[in-house]
Amino acid sequence: MRRYRIVHTTALAYDGPVRSAHNELRMTPLNEAGQTTLENRIRIRPMTWSNVYRDHWGTHVMAMESLAEHTRLDIEAISTVEKTPVEQPGAASDWSAVRDPSVQDRLYEWLMLATLTRPGEGVAALAEAARSRPTPRAAAEELCRVVREEMTYKPGSTGVHSSGEEAWADRAGVCQDFAHITIGALRSLGVPARYVSGYLVPRRDLEVGETAIGESHAWVEFWDDAWVPADPTNGVAVDVEHVVVARGRDYEDVPPFKGVYSGGASAQQEVVVSTTRLA
Repeated sequence: MRRYRIVHTTALAYDGPVRSAHNELRMTPLNEAGQTTLENRIRIRPMTWSNVYRDHWGTHVMAMESLAEHTRLDIEAISTVEKTPVEQPGAASDWSAVRDPSVQDRLYEWLMLATLTRPGEGVAALAEAARSRPTPRAAAEELCRVVREEMTYKPGSTGVHSSGEEAWADRAGVCQDFAHITIGALRSLGVPARYVSGYLVPRRDLEVGETAIGESHAWVEFWDDAWVPADPTNGVAVDVEHVVVARGRDYEDVPPFKGVYSGGASAQQEVVVSTTRLA
């Protein structure tokens, strides 16, 4: 068992007054097998109104408004999360299992290819190279391996609107891009896949009482008669160091922070994620 306190702060500094801001926050870890959120508090300054709901994908969302004039917006999400190991799905199924019409119909949303995940020539070739693998799980493992080996983790080389195909062409990106490439290749093979957003404990050897600075993280889950997680960025097992916040078809379904503001000012955003091991 591991217990963590995660503090996710976002600060927007405007170079002039902003009349109002309307935003959605996805910063509350889920409760599910192997993960229990013992506490979650979100502090926003300034804030006029907020509403909490679950979106179509089951993510905890806070919609909020700041209607007073301001030059800075500060958000702090504090979560205490307990993680326990979860037994991963057993033997791999064969290709006929994912190609079953009932599976394809039931999981259609996880087979859709949109702008961020649609393969171009490069990702299509990546998928074709894995098509001969004996099982969908073997194909997924091969795709994760190739993406991890071929890609260079390079912050700033892509943006939140960059597609997996663009990142693959440059062979550079961040975890979001690694996930989009893998998802696009899997879906083009007919394997349902989904995008997972959350946190990765920065150090596996973090001692009780220690704090480490990290960032949000993204990985994937693919269907093999059950959802199987995989981390193409790091090549490590998705276990007690991964904290799930949201799932969706791609990044556009799960951003931690998005919204609009009224005013002519431009904004500079700063994000810090700190993780403290409590047990």
